[in-house]
Amino acid sequence: MHASLIRRQLGGLIPPKVATPSLLSAGSGEGLAPLVNFYSKLPKGAAPPTAGGLKARYFSGKNASAAPAVWLILGLFTFGYTIDYQMHLKHHKNHPH
Repeated sequence: MHASLIRRQLGGLIPPKVATPSLLSAGSGEGLAPLVNFYSKLPKGAAPPTAGGLKARYFSGKNASAAPAVWLILGLFTFGYTIDYQMHLKHHKNHPH
């Protein structure tokens, strides 16, 4: 990977460099104004609840449904039936009834 691609992907995780060593070693609090300004704009308190995931989408709340479970059971049944059918055909391919 290129360094610029990694830097772009991690850009949202790493906060901007607002405090430099020269600002911190100045001794007065005036140099920290950009840092205080940056952190004062961040949201405070608990994170809002997320409405993602399969459980929230299908099994909780007003949209509760058993459709994923039914589709899983039907899919497993179809997969198992297909395997059994193929094995049966292979077993009786050269032996007519």
